[in-house]
Amino acid sequence: MHPKELKIDDYIYGLHDERIAKYPLAGRDASKLAIWNDGAITEDIYRNIATHIPAGSLMVFNQTKVVHARLIFKKATGSTIEVFCLAPGKQYADIQTAMLQKHSVQWECLVGGASKWKDGLVLELKNDDPTFILSAAIMERNATSFILSLSWDADMTFAEVLHFAGKVPLPPYLHREADAGDDDRYQTTYAKDEGSVAAPTAGLHFTDSIMESLAAKKISAAYVTLHVGAGTFRPVKSATMEGHSMHEEWIDVSKGALIEIFAGLDKKIVAVGTTSLRTLESLYWIGNKMAQGKYVDLHGVAVTQWEPYETHVTVDVKDAFNAIVAYMNANSLQRITTRTQIMIASGYKFRVVNGLVTNFHQPQSTLLLLVSAFIGQGWRKLYDHALQHDFRFLSYGDGGLLWRMDANI
Repeated sequence: MHPKELKIDDYIYGLHDERIAKYPLAGRDASKLAIWNDGAITEDIYRNIATHIPAGSLMVFNQTKVVHARLIFKKATGSTIEVFCLAPGKQYADIQTAMLQKHSVQWECLVGGASKWKDGLVLELKNDDPTFILSAAIMERNATSFILSLSWDADMTFAEVLHFAGKVPLPPYLHREADAGDDDRYQTTYAKDEGSVAAPTAGLHFTDSIMESLAAKKISAAYVTLHVGAGTFRPVKSATMEGHSMHEEWIDVSKGALIEIFAGLDKKIVAVGTTSLRTLESLYWIGNKMAQGKYVDLHGVAVTQWEPYETHVTVDVKDAFNAIVAYMNANSLQRITTRTQIMIASGYKFRVVNGLVTNFHQPQSTLLLLVSAFIGQGWRKLYDHALQHDFRFLSYGDGGLLWRMDANI
C-alpha cells in the first residue's frame, strides 16, 4: 500500500485532557521511559537511559533553539492581535540569515484576530527593557498565513527582538499561557541554533548527568539541526494521507556531523526525537540523488513529501553519505542547509536510524504515523500500555526508547 492510501482514522486512540502533561516534572531526567524491543515493553526513567543502549552506539540530537515566536500587538482601541512567527520570507537563504537581520525583516506569520487588522494599518508593540518599538504591517494575505513586514527602532538582530518582545510558543493543547519556568524547560540544555517555534521535545529530558553517563559507556553524540515549524501541530484533516500536504522544515547539518554519522553507520544510530530522525533520513535521500548525479534543489525543498516512495533506484546508505561529503568538498561547503518535506509513514524503509527516543504523540498526527512506520502496528500496544500505566503525554510528558522492528537489539 502506498502511504497516500493510509486512512487517518486508523490512527486514533483515546487521549483525554487529564493525560496531557501541562507542566514538566521538577527534574528533567525523572520522566518515565518505556523501552520497546520487538514487541516487549519494559519501564525505567530517563536518568538510566544509557543502560538500555548498546556501547559504541551513536545518538543524534537536534540542537535547534526555540524562539519567542508569539508577539502580542495592541490596537489603539485596546484590542489585541496575536502574531505567530512561522518562517522567514523566501528572499533569505536560511533561518540563521533571517534571524541576523537588523532593523527590518519579512516573515510568514499566523495572525489571531486578523479580521480586526485592516490593510494599511501599522501595529506597534512597545518593549520596555530594553526600550524599542516593533512595528508590523501586512505585505501579503495568503490562504492560511500572512507575509508581514516587521521593523524596529533599535540596533538589534531579529533574534534579539523576538527574545525581548516575544513569548514562548507553548503548544496549543496545553491550554495555558507560558510562565517564567517555560523559558528554561521548553528548551533543551544543548539548544544552539535559533529558529524553532516548537521544541524537539524528546530532548527536553536530557541533562548533563545523562550525557556523562552516555559518554562513560562510549556512546557518542552528534548534533544536527531541524527547525521545528508550527506544522508539526497541524492535524490531518483529509480522510487519507493523499490529501495532506506535509509541512516543510529547515535542516542544517555540518560536514563534521555528517562524518560522525557516517562512522556510526556500522553500529546503532539512535535519533533523539522525530526531528532528528527526519533529518537523518532526509540526508539519505539527498545523498541518494547526489550519488546518482541527479539535481538536488538545496535552495528549495531538497526532499519532497512522497519522494521515498516513488524513487525506484537507490544506493547504499554509505554511498549516499559519501556523496554528500564529496559534494561539500567540491563546493568548499562546511554545512548543508536546505528544507525537507519528507513524510514517514507505514511502508517507509528506514536507511539510517535503528533506535528512536520520542514522546507520546497526538492521535491522527503525522508524528504518530512516523512511530507506526518505525515499530509497526505494535504502536497500539505501546500506547495502550502508556495509558494503562499512568504515563504522561505530549510535549512535557514521558516518552520511550523504541527499537526499530528489524534493529536486532
